[in-house]
Amino acid sequence: MEVNTLAKIIEHNNWANLRILGVCSALSDEQLDAQPHTLKQWSIRQNLIHLVESQQGYLSLLTLPLEARGHKPLPFAELEESVRKSGEGLLAQTQGEIERQQNELLQTMDGYRVEPWVVMVQAINHATEHRKQVAGLLRTLGIDPPRLDAWAFGEATKALTRQST
Repeated sequence: MEVNTLAKIIEHNNWANLRILGVCSALSDEQLDAQPHTLKQWSIRQNLIHLVESQQGYLSLLTLPLEARGHKPLPFAELEESVRKSGEGLLAQTQGEIERQQNELLQTMDGYRVEPWVVMVQAINHATEHRKQVAGLLRTLGIDPPRLDAWAFGEATKALTRQST
């Protein structure tokens, strides 16, 4: 059985994004907007909006010409739907689209040229960093964040099971 490892990594990213959003959707506005202990950090709401808008941007970079890209601020209530759609779009990129573009450099809005694989790696790393920040902010509120690591995803998808003795 052949496994598309990049697709599995994107599937984990999508699962983790939806899990952290699910936990945070139950928070009050006061909790979502609680100011972190340092001025260099964002609130939970700011982190989640940035994570989702960035993922949309990465997908746009991979799929749209420069002139068709844009940024429209998202209301918090639309984050889950947006991250689901952009996550599905990134996953679709692992199903052959990325290979088609492999030798094609993409033009960023700030004047760089980039290979598609770099965008995919950035999408994963960026989301992981912001989910970790949100998890830390949840802890400061006394809320245990969900497990979002690959082991938890493996258990959730039955790719990791305890061996019977």
